[in-house]
Amino acid sequence: MVKQERAARTRRSLIQAAAEVFAEEGFVPASLGAISKRAGVSNGALHFHFANKNALADAVEEEAAAAIRRLTEVARARHGDSLQAVVDATHDLIRCLVQDVVVRGGFELACGVARRTKSPLRAEWQRWVEDSLRRAEGSGSLADGVSWMDAAHVIVAVTAGLEVLGGEDASWLSHQRLTGLWALLLPRLADQQELEALQSGGSQPQAPALAPTSALLRGPYLHGFPEQ
Repeated sequence: MVKQERAARTRRSLIQAAAEVFAEEGFVPASLGAISKRAGVSNGALHFHFANKNALADAVEEEAAAAIRRLTEVARARHGDSLQAVVDATHDLIRCLVQDVVVRGGFELACGVARRTKSPLRAEWQRWVEDSLRRAEGSGSLADGVSWMDAAHVIVAVTAGLEVLGGEDASWLSHQRLTGLWALLLPRLADQQELEALQSGGSQPQAPALAPTSALLRGPYLHGFPEQ
């Protein structure tokens, strides 16, 4: 049992370290030596858990996808088939990009041209947004003439754009920036009877910004921490 727990901790440390290095450097420049050094383990220990860099990258993307799956499940449990669930999930996603290096590293891998595998992370997010907008249309939450597919395409494009832009300028990942975008989108997307109840800033109080430490913000995100 002790050995299993130690192995699980080592694997987790390697995924965390890999996510940090991928987020900072990208997939191609990242070296296994840099990752093992960041994790504080030997190269032999790294190869015991992961055969190569691709296997490590897959593990980062899979763990990031699991994090996205958890936040979307929470949003739907809280708000059902309403647009508010989608609004809340986008705010949680942006917050994860700032505070969770595995999610950030996963998205860095997902948009890299060096690994042309199907990203489970982007697929997870797009699938949930499309399903949520389909449900919202079915429940009468969308405005007349707005198709769930068009709405989903807009939201996926907006969040992908914020993610990419945030890699260079962290102000794109601020709560205010996303709130302003939803304030523009909701009057066009939402049924008028439901619009007044929708909160473009999300329905949950925003947690105060964490101090930018090496475990949270590295590389381009050090240009500035988003305001909350």
